[in-house]
Amino acid sequence: MMRFQTILTVIVVVSSMLITHVVGIRFVIDREECLSHNVEHDGDTVHFSFVVIKAETAWHFSEDGVDLVIKGPSKEVVYAVHDKTSEKHEFHAQKKGLYHFCFTNKSPYHETIDFDIQVVNEKMGRRAVHKALIESAALIGASVLQVYLLQRLFERKLRTSRV
Repeated sequence: MMRFQTILTVIVVVSSMLITHVVGIRFVIDREECLSHNVEHDGDTVHFSFVVIKAETAWHFSEDGVDLVIKGPSKEVVYAVHDKTSEKHEFHAQKKGLYHFCFTNKSPYHETIDFDIQVVNEKMGRRAVHKALIESAALIGASVLQVYLLQRLFERKLRTSRV
């Protein structure tokens, strides 16, 4: 039971260290809407997805999508898609800083968008995994040492009680 708790604790700690920031938002867009997200470390992996929620009414139904342009801290275009009703993608942030996610709606109707973003720091994750492995090895070593010392203690007690 103790090993299961230890393993579960290691898994929870490692997974919480891998994910550094998660954000989800639902918003209504008329023409253009930009959201910004700060990436704190060079080389972080940015996962994002969006879905256009369509209102299926008699006066508003179309297959039009939205455009998304992602710009990095130096205003360079990192990623762009056009006329999409949903998208899921990831990229490695070359530089830390503020990334801008700009949606453009070409439809004459307001659109509702669900947008999720998650930033994963892989360097920190690797360190956490290595640390967890070293701690697990130390725990196993301590357990083996305890078993050895207890066996030795009982062997000595057996010898002294026979006399």
